[in-house]
Amino acid sequence: MGSDHSHSARPAPPRVRRILVAMVVPLFVATVVAALVLWPRDGAPSNGGGTDVPRHHGTVTRVVTEPCPPSASPEGTPASGPCGTVDVLVEDGPGAGRQVSTPIPAGPGAPRVEVGDEIILVKLTDPTDPAASTWNIAEHQRGTPLVWLVVVFAAAIVAFGRWRGLAALAGLAASFAILLTFVLPAIGAGRSPLLVAVVGAALIMFVVLYLTHGVTAQTSVAVLGTLGSLVLTGVLATIATAATQLTGFGSEDATTLSMFQADVDLRGLLLAGIIIGSLGVLDDVTVTQAATVTELANANPGLSRLQLYRAATRVGRAHIASTVNTIVLAYAGASLPLLLLLTADTRPIGQILTSEFLAQEIVRSAVATLGLIAAVPLTTGLAAVVTAAGSTGTSDADAPPPRPRTDRAEALAALSSPPAGRADGSDPQRNAPPSTATTGWPEPNRSTDTAW
Repeated sequence: MGSDHSHSARPAPPRVRRILVAMVVPLFVATVVAALVLWPRDGAPSNGGGTDVPRHHGTVTRVVTEPCPPSASPEGTPASGPCGTVDVLVEDGPGAGRQVSTPIPAGPGAPRVEVGDEIILVKLTDPTDPAASTWNIAEHQRGTPLVWLVVVFAAAIVAFGRWRGLAALAGLAASFAILLTFVLPAIGAGRSPLLVAVVGAALIMFVVLYLTHGVTAQTSVAVLGTLGSLVLTGVLATIATAATQLTGFGSEDATTLSMFQADVDLRGLLLAGIIIGSLGVLDDVTVTQAATVTELANANPGLSRLQLYRAATRVGRAHIASTVNTIVLAYAGASLPLLLLLTADTRPIGQILTSEFLAQEIVRSAVATLGLIAAVPLTTGLAAVVTAAGSTGTSDADAPPPRPRTDRAEALAALSSPPAGRADGSDPQRNAPPSTATTGWPEPNRSTDTAW
């Protein structure tokens, strides 16, 4: 989305611009009003989970491994390792500068530490004896590598996209700001997840598309196509989840969330996830279709609305064919542990496919794909109408002069025949200054492109 699609776009006539403004501005105002109504004013409710365990930064100074003691099993087998102690220098908090000793992390997913590693420490206090406390290693510090990764990411986008890349980064920041300040707090405050997702996605769409691609008729067409496809995706998602009787408890994360926040609507949260996830691919398709129609019209101004629609739709079919595979693989990659778990299931394949876990992903992929398919004809039709109106609205004085057609046989004969002069092909006036009357060629300072 960082490429410039509007560098050669012909400005839309005033009547078309007025129609687009009359359509886009009320939708934007309605989106802002809905966001203000749904905006959480009391903050997210407390989950009642108690106070957070203090976390401190530290650096590993020494690792001492030792044989694991026998476990409590009757066989007396050694406990699963590794076993030993880790000396850590605390870097912040009340114990800054102290050397503390922690056990080597063990168990599934435990971090592996070495001398010099920067880690996160947690201090656990015994409820029966507040004076007694123990230190444990929670995880590695990942701040510095993540910062460098973000810097490289931003530098690559700006280096390739220049000002448009910088605008894309600003749009990305705006998307995260809307998600963190509106969408997530509003859902946490008990608002309808589906309604919040539609309003939040529309708000992200307005900000990102106009910020990245400029306030043009082409961008307005992409905005209208994206908004219409989002609404259709929400309707299809509601019908599909109701028809398949999905409850929203299709993942461990959803089950954990229900424990901390019992009043959250998990089915609505599933619908909200489908809407937000579809937006990133929808705006790519709509912007591409609007740009394709514009470029086709610029390359051949004589194309009619129907010809523009058919040609751009062929491009959209190829785009959708590759995007569908992208959506399915993206969902499969995000759910790879779940898919591996299902392959080890001994139930029949029919029961596995219709289970809550896998049915949720099937509905998510199918609904997102249907929304994408609908976005192509909707956006292409709007773009064809707007672009064709812009082409017919230009005056003949502004249009480039048509190039006269020359028969191919005549052109080849003119190139192969000698110039007028002697029979041997020599020119008796070769040393004389050229003139239009004797040579038949135009003036030296005038281009010969028009003649051909």
